[in-house]
Amino acid sequence: MTDQGFDRAIAFARDLIRIPGLPGAEGDVAQRTKREMETLGYDEVWTDDVGNVIGRIRGNGGPAVMLSCHLDAVDVGDVASWAYGPFDGVVEDGFLHGRGAMDIKGPLALQTHAAAVFLENRPAGDVLVAHTVLEERGGWGMEHLLESGAVQPAAVIIGEATAGDICTGHRGRAELIVEIQGVAGHASAPARASNPLARLGGVLAAIERFATTLEPDPLLGPSTLAPTMVETLPRSRNVIPDRVRITIDWRVLPGMTAESVAARLEQFLHTVDPQPAPYAVAVINGRERQRTWTGVEQERLLFTPGFLLPAEHAVTRAARDAIRKAESRTPAVRPWTFATDGGHTCGVHGIPTIGYAPGEERYAHTNIERLDLAEARRAFATYPVLVASILDAVRSES
Repeated sequence: MTDQGFDRAIAFARDLIRIPGLPGAEGDVAQRTKREMETLGYDEVWTDDVGNVIGRIRGNGGPAVMLSCHLDAVDVGDVASWAYGPFDGVVEDGFLHGRGAMDIKGPLALQTHAAAVFLENRPAGDVLVAHTVLEERGGWGMEHLLESGAVQPAAVIIGEATAGDICTGHRGRAELIVEIQGVAGHASAPARASNPLARLGGVLAAIERFATTLEPDPLLGPSTLAPTMVETLPRSRNVIPDRVRITIDWRVLPGMTAESVAARLEQFLHTVDPQPAPYAVAVINGRERQRTWTGVEQERLLFTPGFLLPAEHAVTRAARDAIRKAESRTPAVRPWTFATDGGHTCGVHGIPTIGYAPGEERYAHTNIERLDLAEARRAFATYPVLVASILDAVRSES
């Protein structure tokens, strides 16, 4: 892997940082990514119905390995609070700065360029590079990609930040709504209404108590639950509402489903804090109407599964061996703190999935997001070794 190749990858990353791409509005990022794959000479490059960008480098007939990042990035907040402009793509003091520098446009560029080495040295199986939409809002892109059957990888390498470690799983995320129901009325006559805000304190206390009952996983850590938002319906300030909605962020463990977590919380609330008539409490799975940049619309369940690949799985061992070979060190094997598209690839579809990329998780979604270029250079050189090692492992297992 040449210095020139790395420099081109970073130039591509800087271009991507300069293109905003919120979830559902990734079109310009997608088109720029597609052009880059075409310029590099990928054998096939296409965009699917929901706007994922997929490239294929043909191998010699064995099982395929897929590299994957996501095209969307979170909002930047107050631009004035950034030391470097979030869309400037500044390189300074050994770092690439800006929104997406490490989550995840920097690793996306590294994966895209590193895979191109196989155009001259054909691999044992196909190398797929698939960059997905709407990962930040539940992973519709990856879910669609796998359910469509357009790609059938035998293993997946996710480019979320690992600081050079191997990540083999994470907790998932469920968004739930705890709805307290009452009776609406005019604020001038509160006696005619049953104000659900009066029940809010007790329900919040019950939710806090429920959080203490959640069992931990020995590797992934605790299953945590936190209220993150309260809203009333109707929203008029001179109306006593008939509903109060509490949004819950629940970091779920592998094996938990959207249906099971909602039912478990509702049963607990009904048991420890039963509401007198006419009040009632219900727990609802969070949903939102999503629209892709290609114009596809769908009401989506806000649930990302968790997953955990065993430390001694053949793909994990192959990844560990590859990094030892490429970097002369033994990487740590650990889970991520946050959720990724691996919840769909491995948690739902059972495809062995690991994460490897430069970058520290603590910079994700912050106004000091940055990518260490020394780490990035190391990862860029390691990716082809990692892909080849995992291709050998899945071929041996098939």
